[in-house]
Amino acid sequence: MKFAAIAAGLMMAAAAGAQTAPPPAVQPNYQLASQWTKAKVDKLVFSTSVTPHWFSSGDRFWYSYKTSAGTAYYVVDPAKASKAALFDHVKLAAALTRLTGLPYDGEHLPIEHIELEDHDTALRFSLSVARTAVIPGLAPETEQEAEAETGEAAAKATTGRGGAFTPPKGRRDVYFQMDLATQNVQLLGNFSAPARQPRWAQVSPDRKWVVFARDNNLYLMDANNYAKALQNPNDAGIQETQLTTDGVEYYSYQARPSYGPDDEDLGNGSRPDRPEPGVKKDTSAHPRMPAVRLAWSADSSKFALERQDERKVGDLWVIHTLHNPRPTLQTYKYAMPGEKNMPQDELWVFDVATHKGVKLNTAAWADQTLGIETAPATNRERDLLPQGSRPAAVWLGGANDKLYITRVSRDYHRVDYCVASTADGSVKPIIEERSNIYIMRKPLRLADHGQSLLVYSERSGWGHYYLYSLDGKLKNQVDDGQFMADRVLAVDDATRTLYFTAYGYKAGENSYYGHLYRIGLDGSGMAAIDPQDADHQIAASDDGQYFVDTYSRVDTAPESDLLSPRGRVLKLETTDVKALQDAGFQFPTPFKVKADDGITDLYGVMFKPFDFDPHKQYPLIEFVYPGPQTEEVDYAFNPTSAQMTLAQFGFIVIEVGNRGGSPQRDSWYHTYGYGNMRDYGLADKKRAAEELAQEYPFIDINRVGITGHSGGGFMSTAAMLVYPDFFKVAVSESGNHDNNVYINTWSEERNGIYEQDGKDGTAEFYFSIEKNSDLAANLKGHLLLATGDMDDNVHMANTMRMANALIRANKRFDLFILPGERHHYGSDLDYFFWRKADYFCQYLLGSSPHGADMTMLQREKAETGRK
Repeated sequence: MKFAAIAAGLMMAAAAGAQTAPPPAVQPNYQLASQWTKAKVDKLVFSTSVTPHWFSSGDRFWYSYKTSAGTAYYVVDPAKASKAALFDHVKLAAALTRLTGLPYDGEHLPIEHIELEDHDTALRFSLSVARTAVIPGLAPETEQEAEAETGEAAAKATTGRGGAFTPPKGRRDVYFQMDLATQNVQLLGNFSAPARQPRWAQVSPDRKWVVFARDNNLYLMDANNYAKALQNPNDAGIQETQLTTDGVEYYSYQARPSYGPDDEDLGNGSRPDRPEPGVKKDTSAHPRMPAVRLAWSADSSKFALERQDERKVGDLWVIHTLHNPRPTLQTYKYAMPGEKNMPQDELWVFDVATHKGVKLNTAAWADQTLGIETAPATNRERDLLPQGSRPAAVWLGGANDKLYITRVSRDYHRVDYCVASTADGSVKPIIEERSNIYIMRKPLRLADHGQSLLVYSERSGWGHYYLYSLDGKLKNQVDDGQFMADRVLAVDDATRTLYFTAYGYKAGENSYYGHLYRIGLDGSGMAAIDPQDADHQIAASDDGQYFVDTYSRVDTAPESDLLSPRGRVLKLETTDVKALQDAGFQFPTPFKVKADDGITDLYGVMFKPFDFDPHKQYPLIEFVYPGPQTEEVDYAFNPTSAQMTLAQFGFIVIEVGNRGGSPQRDSWYHTYGYGNMRDYGLADKKRAAEELAQEYPFIDINRVGITGHSGGGFMSTAAMLVYPDFFKVAVSESGNHDNNVYINTWSEERNGIYEQDGKDGTAEFYFSIEKNSDLAANLKGHLLLATGDMDDNVHMANTMRMANALIRANKRFDLFILPGERHHYGSDLDYFFWRKADYFCQYLLGSSPHGADMTMLQREKAETGRK
């Protein structure tokens, strides 16, 4: 009996050991993954949506659409429900070949910079040609022209006869014009396209005035002097008027980025801030002057701008380690949550004629934020401006004597919509919103020929529009029900009809599918215009009479229709996915599961390897982003998803929402995490994985990984610490692990900040938030932390503090620093994807490459010709 008991005990111990032993290693399928990178998929499927370019009159538009047969160009006449070729591709190719002496064919027409000319009767476009090409009728570039275009000195060949001009390398644009009626094409000689509107120039709506900043102050010039500045920024004859003299660093009239200094060539292969062609990057006269954040009155007689006093805000730094010859320190202002010293917002209005400025009397709450309400830019403003120009921001309403502004308290519980006098600076609140959580806002819109205001509010727990008189009296609620209104696309004042998008109105559909609706401003007659059970992306004509609708789901190819308020007018395009499917592509699988409360529906997407075997078991990886401003889940067609590529190594990869994750659901859902920004979504992520594993035997619930970027980096690390026995592996990218050192606006708004009156009567603010580092001792699995060392959004201090806590807890983990990279990894993004895949392959599959070379990435570079 004793022997039998011992034997039984040994057998039980052996069985227990077998249960905890790691599964045998599985060879990751690097070859399959390398076949489904974005670079390769982009050669199998091309255009997936229609972008309309509207004519100068009427509702006609043209668009381009690329397929495996090349890029086609079409003109659409909605009134006639017709679609026709914009031109004959074969004839145009032949004409261009004759005019340039360079070969072209109809399938490969590399035309660019397309613009309608001569009252929509002609098309102007350009070709990029080698600078050495001799084009009949086109004078060769001089050395000075080439230098001005490239910003570099032309090469000089030394010969026995002295210096001689050697044509520079590179390419230049040559312009042509085609008569749309006759299809005749002519070379435009030495035509030069209008200079691109530089970042520093704020051009008035009538194009007569330009405002810019230099040395923290404001300046004004007229159109003639602006033209001189574009031609030669160092022209001593440029005349300008200085409007202010009190601007200083950090209390400036010029705009600064929300966080961080302007980018430059970081030395890592990316150049996010390269100067415009033909502009040398220097500090003389006008080139590359800082931008100004302003809006104009409709008649261009006045402009309003935001000014911030950041002088007391704390400094933050990143080190540019790749800078040559010495690393440099970059300093910028960065307010952190709970700090006493916040940016102080001001609003100013300037009169162009008198050059005088008025500061608006906006005072209401401590550390408030201010904004100028602007009118939406029209299609014609966007499409009819010269290429490289941008529409002027115009303040809401046609009058120049009043300005609509928004005032928001630091805790985001109070919002005032106000009217300001541009003459004396007085401010009057007309609509007040109050809440015990943060208030979601959308831009104000005008209706009833400018006599009413459309205001978005979630006061009922659902997002809807309300109609107010201009003095702030509520007329009526426009839309109502258990759904979330979203964008205003158009208002037809003649019929008093609102056209807008919304989520969750149709019962039985995925709540994240956006649809186009119409409704009377009196709240009557709400109806959907697009019937398909899919996600819809809408572009509207300025008059709201026609809509271009591109719709798809994650498991269907996109289609594009032309709609009127009564429904479909014309089928425009269906994306051709045959080549994609012939290569082995399989659509991901949408799913719906319950949240951890067992009640709330969560929507997600499952990606499988294309060599999927239902008789095998696969590790599960969750790609996460907690929200609450967005849920990063693919509900529409996305064949280049990184999750799709990751699955090919031999994983099941899922994206799924969580309570607190998205403003496209009701207010209760998207504010679920208010006051608990670390843990609120984790139970739902765990429950989703468990529910899927119960339904699908091919999911190995004992091998679960998790990954995400930014908020997803924060969440994936938290998952490893809150559920250390469930989540086994995480790759956490640029996570805000310690929200005490993350930007104040996001942290205070989404988590909450407490305000009370201090002893001296001034407001005092208290902030408290849980950190990942508090749970460092819980780590059991494999964790890879990554960050860019120049991240000026989620500063690398977040990752370093997490790493320090893990070291103090005597935990093994991995740390990856990308030198010279900001928040989104820039040119190192592909490299890090493969390192992330290596990590999951090693710890979820038990095998990964050990050699130094990343063969697949090297091959990709060779195939694409990148240097």
